[in-house]
Amino acid sequence: MEEAVLPGDPPIAMVLRRSARAKRICLRVSALDGRVTLTLPPAVTLAQGMAFARARDGWIRRHAGGGHEPLAARVGARIPVLGRERLVRRADLLRPCLTQTEILLPPHGPQGPWIAALLKEEARRALHEASLRHAAAARRDFTAITLRDTRSRWGSCSSEGRLMYSWRLILAPCEVLDYVAAHEVAHLVHMDHSARFWAEVERLLPGHAPARAWLRANGATLHRWRFDD
Repeated sequence: MEEAVLPGDPPIAMVLRRSARAKRICLRVSALDGRVTLTLPPAVTLAQGMAFARARDGWIRRHAGGGHEPLAARVGARIPVLGRERLVRRADLLRPCLTQTEILLPPHGPQGPWIAALLKEEARRALHEASLRHAAAARRDFTAITLRDTRSRWGSCSSEGRLMYSWRLILAPCEVLDYVAAHEVAHLVHMDHSARFWAEVERLLPGHAPARAWLRANGATLHRWRFDD
């Protein structure tokens, strides 16, 4: 993929994509991190694409400009884990540790990478437990669970029964993580988003609508956390 810059104050970086399937120019701003993507059909020149973007400068800035400032995962931060904030601090330990109220790190060593490793471990445990519970209720089996740091989706289910989740779901309230697990397990029954699929989600997790709404409204905040030192 190429990159381009929309001039202005401040300049805005855009990802350029060429798509043989695109019929028209498409401009998207990610709700997760504010990333701007400009997709061009084969017959459209870069100059035409940039003119299209400049004509929509105001729209781009309104949607990409705010709410995406990064949050540093380090000592002193309060990081949400399944709906409860945990204070990050150093302690006289040999290994990082997650408690009910704190994220404890050894006296010396990295901060962000250690915190991320703890959160991924907790995410794997919580998502595996939720997936097993919903799969038993659905009378279906999944073949594997994979955790990734995805930007475009919170989870997926393959036709072979492989479940994939974003490990950042551990930063969301527990009912939100549970909803995503129920959603993906429901795909083991219906590989679509038909009325029957949503009925299965509701059967597995009655009253799931608030969790779904929370994710739509607040999901972008989960991607603001940065775990590099």
